[in-house]
Amino acid sequence: MSKEYGERQSLVRAVDNVDMAVRAGHSVAVMGPSGCGKSTLLHLLGGMDRPTRGEIWLAGHRLDVLGERALARLRRAHVGFVFQSFHLMDELSAVESVEFPALLAGCGRRRARRRAVELLEQVGLGDRANHLPSELSGGQRQRVAIARALANAPSLILADEPTGNLDSAATRDVLRLFEKLRVAGQTLVMVTHDPRTAATADRLITMHDGAFVDDTALSPAQAPAASLIDLEG
Repeated sequence: MSKEYGERQSLVRAVDNVDMAVRAGHSVAVMGPSGCGKSTLLHLLGGMDRPTRGEIWLAGHRLDVLGERALARLRRAHVGFVFQSFHLMDELSAVESVEFPALLAGCGRRRARRRAVELLEQVGLGDRANHLPSELSGGQRQRVAIARALANAPSLILADEPTGNLDSAATRDVLRLFEKLRVAGQTLVMVTHDPRTAATADRLITMHDGAFVDDTALSPAQAPAASLIDLEG
């Protein structure tokens, strides 16, 4: 799969002819210098961008040929996003932020609220459910964002520099949470500059100039599982 911008002398190969398969229940960290294509790769995996060439398969669906409505439905059902800057709405409390994706997906209000409360308790914020983002620390806001990403029980969590805006204590909290997700079998792909964040994954892919230059297992091999993601160049 490739993603290019511009043409001729101004052509930029943000993702350059990569192939990858991610098994269900595995976690993958992607590292590399700034501008190497990590975030572009993540946006392609989540259906937020389309490749110039190649195919992207997620949970049996080929993303790169879907229309916008079908793609939006697939994202709601299968993908949870965690961003470096949290992207919480200032006017929504923690519990309202977490229940919002479920409400968008058509879940009943009571069920969505119950699920949101359960998720906040799982990330250690049960006592902060009614707090606004301005009343939460950076680490707490990121944990709300992670709970929100889990609201619709997605097949895949995509995290873009999830600890990039956090101090050391908050980073440790989020890393412990990612480790719990890994042990629980959540499929996770994250891009990061932080070796501590990468160390929580089963596998580390290193990128340079849009290409994969290394692919290393970080934990013992798990039992074979069906492929959740497939990229074909």
